[in-house]
Amino acid sequence: MGNRLSKIYTRTGDDGTTALASGERLSKSDAVFAVMGDMDELNAHMGLIRALLDADENNNNKTNNQSKTKSTLADIGDTLSKIQHLLFNIGGELAMPEFEAIDTQRVAWLEGEIDAMNAHLEPLKDFILPAGSQTIAQIHIARTICRRAERSSLQLPNMRATTLQFLNSFSDYLFGRARYCD
Repeated sequence: MGNRLSKIYTRTGDDGTTALASGERLSKSDAVFAVMGDMDELNAHMGLIRALLDADENNNNKTNNQSKTKSTLADIGDTLSKIQHLLFNIGGELAMPEFEAIDTQRVAWLEGEIDAMNAHLEPLKDFILPAGSQTIAQIHIARTICRRAERSSLQLPNMRATTLQFLNSFSDYLFGRARYCD
């Protein structure tokens, strides 16, 4: 296991710089930290979606609408938890360019999740508004943040193609997930 933080503030960034895992110090305005911030924001929104899904599950339990909905919401939460770990690992890729977190198997897994979800959805005939319940609206917010993260990732010369594929597929996943939850 890696080092544990025993002290949250270090004052080493007070000059407007911060370090990559290699120890190289860069300006906090460097593009790599913008992408890391986008990933962190996206991951935080994923946590909020999971909390909303938990609340939805609890509300369904109170109305005795438990059977299929409970397992479906739990399955969605499990998938989102796996994705959160992968998003966290993308931050590791950014901090340590030699580390590969997202490979073709991860992209294929996510695409499989999309295909399984889309099998239950009617073909889309019109544009849809990013609205619905609080959970659905939050999924749409996460989708837009994912698109921003993908765009900002393109500014980095060493961004892995598989990571970009994952982000592109993840925003598609979120679009489908919002439709599925609706």
